[in-house]
Amino acid sequence: MQIAALCYRMTEAGPDVLLITSRTTRRWIIPKGWPMKGTDGLGTALEEAWEEAGVKQRGADALRIGRYRYKKIFDGGLPVATDVHVYAIEVLELSDTFPEMGQRERKWMRHQEAALVVDEPQLKAILKDLPALLEQAR
Repeated sequence: MQIAALCYRMTEAGPDVLLITSRTTRRWIIPKGWPMKGTDGLGTALEEAWEEAGVKQRGADALRIGRYRYKKIFDGGLPVATDVHVYAIEVLELSDTFPEMGQRERKWMRHQEAALVVDEPQLKAILKDLPALLEQAR
């Protein structure tokens, strides 16, 4: 299991999503990582958003809005089915300096555009339905 941060900002046209590139394949993803000892899912999502994308959160809460499954490829090429719990995090601002800044690109996209560029089918569905998922979670 991994924890992901779906980082968004609200605009008049709806939510924009911050995507980042993976370090190895350079494909578009959302920040994610393994659960961290001593913190819950929200804490892990916030830490991944900071380390991988330089996200400073708006407010004190993040909303758990879903999950998706993908095949994590480990060293040696072994694929392992991995469940990812997704937390929506509203972005206050982005820092110019953050731990993985030289290893990834980051880009704001309309949620519909983001759904077109990610590979995982269940993540595509979350991104397409983001406005409704945010409304339901509130």
